Amino acid sequence: MTTLPPDHRAGPWAVFLIFLRLGLTSFGGPVAHLGYFRDEFVTRRRWLDERSYADLVALCQFLPGPASSQVGIALGMSRAGYRGAAAAWAGFTLPSAMALILFALGLSHYANGLPNGALQGLKVVAVAVVAQAVWGMARNLCRGTARVALMLSAACAALLMSSAWGQVGVIATAALAGLLLFKPEPTGAPAPLHIPIRRRAGAMWLGLFGVLLVGLPLLAQSTALHSVALVDAFYRSGSLVFGGGHVVLPLLQAEVVPTQWVSNDVFLAGYGAAQAVPGPLFTFAAFLGASMNQAPTGVLGGVMALLAIFAPSFLLIFGALPFWASLRQSPRAQAALAGVNAAVVGLLLAALYQPVWTHAMFTGYDFALALVALIALMFWKLPPWLVVIGCGVLGGLWG
Repeated sequence: MTTLPPDHRAGPWAVFLIFLRLGLTSFGGPVAHLGYFRDEFVTRRRWLDERSYADLVALCQFLPGPASSQVGIALGMSRAGYRGAAAAWAGFTLPSAMALILFALGLSHYANGLPNGALQGLKVVAVAVVAQAVWGMARNLCRGTARVALMLSAACAALLMSSAWGQVGVIATAALAGLLLFKPEPTGAPAPLHIPIRRRAGAMWLGLFGVLLVGLPLLAQSTALHSVALVDAFYRSGSLVFGGGHVVLPLLQAEVVPTQWVSNDVFLAGYGAAQAVPGPLFTFAAFLGASMNQAPTGVLGGVMALLAIFAPSFLLIFGALPFWASLRQSPRAQAALAGVNAAVVGLLLAALYQPVWTHAMFTGYDFALALVALIALMFWKLPPWLVVIGCGVLGGLWG
């Protein structure tokens, strides 16, 4: 892989400032984030060419976790090594994480001071946001009878097996089905990108990822400490989510609501509020950690949950980048990914019904407000943060 000229490099602090601006202004979800990144790093700064960027996006979509954040980590790594990766993540992530922690703290102390119906409005807007995500992802990832059938099968299976591990089984089965059903055309060699990680180091990072994925549940069971259980739950959620931010909803709901760590009303209110902030949707974990009903909670709980859910992204990117070219060219990997992507849409469709719809839609006004929000997002193209605020205000006025 080729190395960029030294005068084209950026130090960690410069990387942080660039991504901080993106973290403060990048509204619209992971697809929009990838558009912002392309404009910033391909068109304007010319850190990499179009083909190299497209292949990097493809790799991050293949891996579990938040694709846009992983692309940012990889770009930071290519410019300034490990410190650049950390700087890119911090700049892009901290603004929304801090805002959601503050919202959680305010909700826990001043929830009774909010207008009646304001929280209900935030829960209703989550219906519109998830519905928009299901529709957009289905159009791109579920073309053809086989993919639609796989999507619907995954949705039914997810509704019957609501646990997090049940959803993992759905994803694994879909990957096997993809290998059997789909025959994608092989692609050419990816364009070069400077990756300062050797294959041996990459294998070590992947090994650490696997050790934590297996070891944290055992440690949580043996210690019975809530802090360990929290790290385990959020690490597994960040390790097993394919398809981006919205798909983490059913996994997180299965982890924190049945255990009564967070009430379902607070969960949905926070998910609605997460649409009003820029940056990655995975920072919803910071809200949940700060909203816990038992220690660690508050700022400490939010920081622990945030680091735990993003840790797999770092380990997977550091581990996969050295093997990037061979992974990108593998037709078998692409076939498995096609099956996984269809199942991801099915999981999100199941989440649209349970818990989003069943815990937010009670009256005709709720349905009307969700419909207006959906139209505002899909047809009027209003920014999500404005739709969220509007639903909160209208819910408060009606309530």
